[in-house]
Amino acid sequence: MRFVLKSFDQLTTSELYRILQIRAEVFVVEQDCVYQDVDGKDMKGHHVLGYANGRIEAYTRILPPGISYENHASIGRVLTTEGNRGSGAGKQLMHQSIKYCKELYPDNDIKISAQTYLLSFYNDLGFKEWGESYLEDGIPHIAMVFSNPSGKAE
Repeated sequence: MRFVLKSFDQLTTSELYRILQIRAEVFVVEQDCVYQDVDGKDMKGHHVLGYANGRIEAYTRILPPGISYENHASIGRVLTTEGNRGSGAGKQLMHQSIKYCKELYPDNDIKISAQTYLLSFYNDLGFKEWGESYLEDGIPHIAMVFSNPSGKAE
């Protein structure tokens, strides 16, 4: 898988269409979750596009501190398409996203809202639980933090 980092303004209309398509496929259709995916944050962040066979098949959104979390950068909308699950693409995607996040926001730790069934996946990547689990859009989640060695803890 080949990864590309782009700001919102660098996305082509075809890339944006594919991103919104796969986010709807995974988060709305597969997870049967009705929520407002287009939340106004896309324009404020960076987008990690994972290409396989010339097509976006993996994706994350990186947001600066102050958008989702006051003192943390964040990685969200983490997904791999159904045909790429179990291939290691998700781990590659997150390693690349953490790398980009550290480059963009070297003075901040990274915070995520993880679905609890993926707790060990994120623990293996270096994220630690932060607080108690909670329901987000009807799905159990837990906040997790990746401490950036050069970052400042909250």
